[in-house]
Amino acid sequence: METKELTMPTKYDPQSIEKGRYDWWLQGKFFEAKDDEGKQPYTIVIPPPNVTGKLHLGHAWDTTLQDIITRMKRMQGYDVLWLPGMDHAGIATQAKVEGKLRSEGKSRYDLGREKFVEETWKWKEEYASHIRAQWSKLGLGLDYSRERFTLDEGLSDAVREVFVTLYKKGLIYRGEYIINWDPSTKTALSDIEVIYKDVQGAFYHMKYPLADGSGFIEIATTRPETMLGDSAVAVHPEDDRYKHLIGKTVILPIVGREITIVGDDYVDMEFGSGAVKITPAHDPNDFEIGNRHNLERILVMNEDGSMNEKAGKYQGLDRFECRKQIVKDLQELGVLFKIEDHLHSVGHSERSGAVVEPYLSTQWFVKMQPLANEAIALQAKENKVNFVPDRFEKTYLRWMENIRDWCISRQLWWGHRIPAWYHKETGEVHVDHEPPADIENWEQDNDVLDTWFSSALWPFSTMGWPNKEAADFKRYFPIGALVTGYDIIFFWVSRMIFQSIEFTGERPFKDVLIHGLVRDEQGRKMSKSLGNGVDPMDVIDKYGADALRYFLSTGSSPGQDLRFSTEKVEATWNFANKIWNASRFALMNMDGMTYEEIDFSGEKSVADKWILTRLNETIEHVTKLSERYEFGEVGRALYNFIWDDFCDWYIEMAKLPLYGEDEAAKKTTRSILAYVLDNTMRLLHPFMPFITEEIWQNLPHDGVSITEAKWPEVNPAFSDDEAAGEMKLLMEMIRSVRNIRAEVNTPMSKKIKMLVKAKDEQVLKAVENNRSYIERFCNPEELQMGTDIQSPEKAMTAVLTGLEIFLPLEGLINIDEEIARLEKEYERLNKEVDRVQKKLSNQGFMKKAPESVVAEERAKEKDYSEKRSIVEARINELRG
Repeated sequence: METKELTMPTKYDPQSIEKGRYDWWLQGKFFEAKDDEGKQPYTIVIPPPNVTGKLHLGHAWDTTLQDIITRMKRMQGYDVLWLPGMDHAGIATQAKVEGKLRSEGKSRYDLGREKFVEETWKWKEEYASHIRAQWSKLGLGLDYSRERFTLDEGLSDAVREVFVTLYKKGLIYRGEYIINWDPSTKTALSDIEVIYKDVQGAFYHMKYPLADGSGFIEIATTRPETMLGDSAVAVHPEDDRYKHLIGKTVILPIVGREITIVGDDYVDMEFGSGAVKITPAHDPNDFEIGNRHNLERILVMNEDGSMNEKAGKYQGLDRFECRKQIVKDLQELGVLFKIEDHLHSVGHSERSGAVVEPYLSTQWFVKMQPLANEAIALQAKENKVNFVPDRFEKTYLRWMENIRDWCISRQLWWGHRIPAWYHKETGEVHVDHEPPADIENWEQDNDVLDTWFSSALWPFSTMGWPNKEAADFKRYFPIGALVTGYDIIFFWVSRMIFQSIEFTGERPFKDVLIHGLVRDEQGRKMSKSLGNGVDPMDVIDKYGADALRYFLSTGSSPGQDLRFSTEKVEATWNFANKIWNASRFALMNMDGMTYEEIDFSGEKSVADKWILTRLNETIEHVTKLSERYEFGEVGRALYNFIWDDFCDWYIEMAKLPLYGEDEAAKKTTRSILAYVLDNTMRLLHPFMPFITEEIWQNLPHDGVSITEAKWPEVNPAFSDDEAAGEMKLLMEMIRSVRNIRAEVNTPMSKKIKMLVKAKDEQVLKAVENNRSYIERFCNPEELQMGTDIQSPEKAMTAVLTGLEIFLPLEGLINIDEEIARLEKEYERLNKEVDRVQKKLSNQGFMKKAPESVVAEERAKEKDYSEKRSIVEARINELRG
């Protein structure tokens, strides 16, 4: 296939090359899973973003990593499915829609449930289209033909199936428990939706008088407003101070109710007075004590955090206002005798920020222990879930081993409504996929399920489950890798694992790649309050998607946080610009070469053999590192190869044959340029999809899109260690001469005399073979090379492996300064010899290190020692 005429503009402009390319990929259906039985399937499901607003930098990072993996797997010949989708995000989305209604002077109750849900669907459609536009801007290779939503019909079927099955197995139950209650959004929260913050509060010390008038008992609390719901005072049964009081009663101040003193092992005798007030409806530990002693549960608050009728004269007051008033009243009664400052950890709602209230409520729960046990057992098996980095497996297991039952009901209208109906007369509960036949006699539960209940089924519900014969479920489940942040291991990762084991009998994914959080340059979390947030779309508008993607994917190692830096994104743009300019130069000099004209049969120069060897090494290195998800290291390997090896060395050396008269050498150089550039673009493509597609479309190739091009493979015929060694020496020579010229302010344009003394005939032959490069890049007026070169007196010296270079720069050098420079070099080599010798004398290193590594260290010792001797001899020579 012939290449088109070169269409690359002179300047690199990411906006113009990225414009329209995504639509072209979608029209070509390059991202759609092909269901090709001849290929091995590989699946990733996107962690579904909430339909509440814009994607942030964390989303951009997370999805870029997934895009890299899926693009690479596609090029490696897998039938790749990267499934997109979004989460209905119950609390968050309902809060946004209610906020919008408030701004219009309405509430959800004005609309009613049905109309409110309709409004929320409109919100979802609007924000889903924003998210898709952002995905396209990032260049994500998603299969939109299989896009899912956590409230779509298929996922609703899956949710009902799971709920009903777990209920019938006795693993879902309804009960009155102390739950985390958000008085702001008026809904229950699971334990992990509560964020604990240290808050400056107080310990309030009070005296509860004994009913028989024989004295009083001291207690302390941080929440005096809850005393209105006290049912008992508890002491330790072995506490000598209080043993005799167990069974007696105290008078609850203000309320005047008599409450019992109970003995319970939970009480810590050493803490405070050793006596605690028990409020079973407002504290989880008190709830358990209440159950053990059959105590009354007295709820003194409303759902909005205000005090109810059981709070007596405080009815209608906000809980914190009540606290102030009750403290004042207790002080006046002489009951409250001490207030002590106390810094304590207080739960706040992750969504609304409100202080969470431990609250007695009837809710639906998942019995977690049996499910957690199965998930823990899986990690001891061969087909376990692999955490990357593996330290996160301990985090996951620790949580699973200490798991509590999961409160799954939410007092919302937006979400999966609980498939439970209550008989209007008998109160009988009906739990099933469908409502009872005589529906007019039944009322459905008003609550919806926790968002994470449906998200937990995402790896298999999106594939057509519960229909176990669904084509996608049979082919693409379980998935290859899940990519997510460490902040949702408990929320999401753990729940997907136990639900998948329970309902499919398999792990949901083979690997979990865990990344950190994106922070600002100072390492602070990005937040609205700090005003340090960065919109990824703004970064793309300025620097292009490729620059942002490359920075995000190569800026940290797995599991670590990433510090966002505009300077580093700019440096990545410079890298893309370098690639653009080098590619443009190469393409202009290919002279319209076609794919069929690429020919490697001609004689190759040492530079040709070296760049092909380095390409092989880079292919091997990049492939291995990518399989281990070490994209930061991949970035370094690609950067070094492209910037240093290809652009700074090979292209410069290729100019010799390209501008010369030898047509055969020109043809070979053009073929190698085309081959190396093609393979380099393929290696770089998953990271920088736009620029690589643009360049590849101008290269001679036999495909339609680089997205479908074959992943590069090592060609053993192109590895030449001898040529690589020759080239390494040649590069060292050129660098040394350039450095010496710079030290004595002698520009490259000024011709100088150059003497090269080789250690033996083999080294001499290697440098003689490359005389043309030395003359081109060192610009000598006279070049003498041999094994018996005499070192001139007034000359700068460079000592390399196997040879010495002398540059007689009469009048430009100061002998004392040259001696001082060589002494520094001697000191450096001395340290290197010392370091290597210490390593080789370390028995631990010698036992553990592979033979090849030990051999490499011995070679270094020999090399450094030889160089040190030559430098020492040269210092002595100059000293005369």
